[in-house]
Amino acid sequence: MSTFERYLTIWVFLCIIVGVTFGHFMPGIFQIIGATEVAKVNIPVAILIWLMIIPMLLKIDFRSLAQVGTFWRGIGVTLIINWAVKPFSMAA
Repeated sequence: MSTFERYLTIWVFLCIIVGVTFGHFMPGIFQIIGATEVAKVNIPVAILIWLMIIPMLLKIDFRSLAQVGTFWRGIGVTLIINWAVKPFSMAA
């Protein structure tokens, strides 16, 4: 494990403290960032989510996709939750 991975809990805790401190002492900056929306989607949050997802996508073993049918129950539950349940709970 790298140093970053070994102390990930500490890094997360420190980032939370820094974020709360910045939010307390500089709330105007975060109000401006929060107002940057397109179709009710916060642009900085959308960019940061993609920055978290892309490294995971790069580690996909595409050869294993041929065996995806063996996990049909998990895939089915995921599809139902993501496409049948969540759109209605997000709209509420």
